[in-house]
Amino acid sequence: MSRILTIVLFVLAGCLPLSAAAAESLTIFAAASMKDAMDRAAPAFEAESGVEVVVSLAASSVLARQIEAGAPADVYISADQEWMDWLSERELVRPDGIRTVAANALVIASSAEAGQTARDPADLLDRERFAMGDPSHVPAGRYAEAALESLGLWEAVREHAVYAENVRVALELARRGEVRAAIVYGSDEKSVEGLSRAYTFPPESHPPILYPAAAIATAEPQAQAFIDFLAGPAGQEIFRDLGFAPFD
Repeated sequence: MSRILTIVLFVLAGCLPLSAAAAESLTIFAAASMKDAMDRAAPAFEAESGVEVVVSLAASSVLARQIEAGAPADVYISADQEWMDWLSERELVRPDGIRTVAANALVIASSAEAGQTARDPADLLDRERFAMGDPSHVPAGRYAEAALESLGLWEAVREHAVYAENVRVALELARRGEVRAAIVYGSDEKSVEGLSRAYTFPPESHPPILYPAAAIATAEPQAQAFIDFLAGPAGQEIFRDLGFAPFD
């Protein structure tokens, strides 16, 4: 009798809807500058909730277009509001659940030797090549272009710019010495040895650098729980520790 019961339970388990299994894992599409934060937040949320978290990192634009194409994501975290609005307009995220989870500063990272000789951005950018995100589609690149235009430097230095597919690539180019400096986020600069912050752009020189997060329209409830975790005390402690900026 017990053997028959075991067989019946096994068959019933196999008939459970796929959504039940899917609810036990989340796929997070996050901007590349979120790497270190996701490396900490994902296991912390897993330990708290029992839900497995898989993270995919790339430029915000790349991830947004992948979601539009049907990529199986549950949560989208962008490095700017523009790409979040782009998905919201297409009804691919839940607009009522969008929350800002972090903010950042825009800085120039360079080797300690180069940084010691720089007194303003022009000293680092107008003589040698520097890396930055591609302003045609990378949020960090748009912030960088806006900041340099605000300071009256863009036309003078743009010929030295090497466009990268995201801020992590720009940072790696500077770390390897392929460029003299890189315009990146403050949290990224802290993550690489051998580089230091040579300059911080005034906050008023560029749009606010905010990270909105939203659940994909078809996601399970755990997606919003992950966003709430990031916006809550444990998530905010992770962001502060990694050098992200405070926000209102």
